[in-house]
Amino acid sequence: MRGWVVLLWAALATIILIVVGIFATLLVSGRIELFPAPTPTAAAPTAEVTPVVDTTYQVVILNATPEQGLATQMKDTVVAAGWPDGSVLPSDASADDFPETTVYYVAAEDEAAAAGLAQVVGGARIEQSEVYQPADAGTKQLTVVIGLDRTAAGQTPDPTP
Repeated sequence: MRGWVVLLWAALATIILIVVGIFATLLVSGRIELFPAPTPTAAAPTAEVTPVVDTTYQVVILNATPEQGLATQMKDTVVAAGWPDGSVLPSDASADDFPETTVYYVAAEDEAAAAGLAQVVGGARIEQSEVYQPADAGTKQLTVVIGLDRTAAGQTPDPTP
């Protein structure tokens, strides 16, 4: 019985020495690095888009809050900025708990117009999305989804000086 124990320990020691030898060889040859120096990852530069107020876009305004009349109020703001009355369509969204007012655009070339519309409505996020496609393929469309940040309950009071 004692001979088997010695044989097992010898086999285990042999396997450990082989594994350590392979690891040491890889370490010395440079294939393994124990403490690699972190490589700085450069963030992709985000191209700043210059906002452009382009009144040739159709604007769909969706009120995604429980407060009534916000879409019509925003339509008045957009029309006052130069959009034709017939190209601004206010409506209610299917949800009433959208957190932040967002201007959605479909194609990358619409981003500047979305940024311009976001400024017109008093500041909003802009986001590219395929969700709000225009009904007519030839129509250029921007969609404003009014969020809870535009309701009386969602606005934070201005700090007093």
